[in-house]
Amino acid sequence: MRCPFCAHPDSQVKDSRPTEDGASIRRRRQCEGCGARFSTFERVQLRELTMVKKDGAREAFDRTKLERSIAIAARKRPVTSEQIDRLVSSIQRQLETSGESEIDANRVGEMVMDGLQRLDSVAYIRFASVYKDFREAKDFEDFAGSVSEIGKE
Repeated sequence: MRCPFCAHPDSQVKDSRPTEDGASIRRRRQCEGCGARFSTFERVQLRELTMVKKDGAREAFDRTKLERSIAIAARKRPVTSEQIDRLVSSIQRQLETSGESEIDANRVGEMVMDGLQRLDSVAYIRFASVYKDFREAKDFEDFAGSVSEIGKE
């Protein structure tokens, strides 16, 4: 593993342990060049996934991009990084076990919406504002009204 600090090509694993959800392994490494320590995560990848965008463009599934978009929606909310990681792992696992190698980006967006709705209503609305492409304040108002009605059921 290349060192993120000095780019030395070799590092030594000092400690390995499973993450809380058991879906990945956290490894503490030490660079053989500069001695810096850093962590890496190893996850099982069942298949290569390709995202099919609205315009028909195709790109490889990027777990980091998904984590980042959820983290932005959940910024300054009582949602932990572990909860975000579990949500992303759950979505990735569902996609990989679906049997399909090409996934419609809208399907992933809906899966994120479902997960965020259970985690935090504000993060859910924030994500929806980008995903559903809200154009004006009325869009927020209508959507937020439908969210509060769901909570009353």
